[in-house]
Amino acid sequence: MDTSTQSLTAIALQKFKKNFWGVFSFWFIVFLLFVSLFAYVFAPDHSENANQMHLSIHSKSPGFKVQILSIPLQKKEANKLSYYFFGFPNSVTEIPISKYEIKANSISYTEFSDDINLAQTKEIGLDKFPGAKSIQEVAQQNIKAEQFYLGTDKYGRDLLSRMLIGSRISLSIGFIAVFISLIVGIFFGALGGYFGGKTDAFVMWLVNIIWSIPTLLLVIAITLTLGKGFWQVFVAVGLTMWVEVARVVRGQVISLKETQYITAAKALGFGHFRIIFNHILPNIMAPVIVISAANFASAILVESGLSFLGLGAQPPIPSWGGMIKDHYSYIILGKPYLAVVPGLAIMFLTLAFMMIGNALRDALDVKS
Repeated sequence: MDTSTQSLTAIALQKFKKNFWGVFSFWFIVFLLFVSLFAYVFAPDHSENANQMHLSIHSKSPGFKVQILSIPLQKKEANKLSYYFFGFPNSVTEIPISKYEIKANSISYTEFSDDINLAQTKEIGLDKFPGAKSIQEVAQQNIKAEQFYLGTDKYGRDLLSRMLIGSRISLSIGFIAVFISLIVGIFFGALGGYFGGKTDAFVMWLVNIIWSIPTLLLVIAITLTLGKGFWQVFVAVGLTMWVEVARVVRGQVISLKETQYITAAKALGFGHFRIIFNHILPNIMAPVIVISAANFASAILVESGLSFLGLGAQPPIPSWGGMIKDHYSYIILGKPYLAVVPGLAIMFLTLAFMMIGNALRDALDVKS
């Protein structure tokens, strides 16, 4: 095919499409974005943060199935659109049971327990179920068999639901931290590379200072300053990743600012910032895009490390790093999947971004 009449963007896109692993990783991330956005629709546990606990069925293996008795706590509110994105209010108490018996106007049930001798038998009347016309209707509508496809964690919460909702943290940290690093890095890198002299010396001094501090230690310091929390982690990670962007942008600007079309723009009287943002930056975005993909993966790993140390998203908000922290001891207790499952999720997501970065590097390489 003759590529002489095609734009550089079309050529790069055509080369990217030929990279199987790059395309596969792209669609994997798109799929994960879709699942995380509608996590509460797909998750078996629709409660906010998937925090419905069943201590009697803690640490159960994948595929575990049990009957659940749901006892209303309050009048069920009408569904709102926001519930599908942020979780439904917890309006029932769920009790795992091993068996039940219908009596005249009550249900006699035996709570689930691994030790049969400790299982308690209780009775609940029809009056606890507002709107129910008969005890048979209660048994039909409020006792359901539930299967936990990835098992339960140490608090008896559905691991699959926690994984789905926890994906929001990893993806959010990637997008927000990379966005912050791009804004700060492009600004300082462009200023240093274009103006040179003392401005460049100050920018490089700042970059070298931040570069000399281990990333995780710097993130921890910023997090402790801003406080523990969801958004604080995003800001902290973003403020530590801009130095790589700044170095790349600075080098690219230095190589372009002496070209003929930049000299012509200066001769025409264009302002410095117009030249930087309209004529230089659009022509150096290829390496910035590649490093952004790598920074996505780095941000995910840093957030996981912070969550493991207890400085990331705070409970009960689920995060993959926090799930590893809660269950890493189970690796030697015969239930390694509780820590391995979120660990594999982090590995696959990081690998996907790295492969996209490699594919973009090959596609945007003008020499190939």
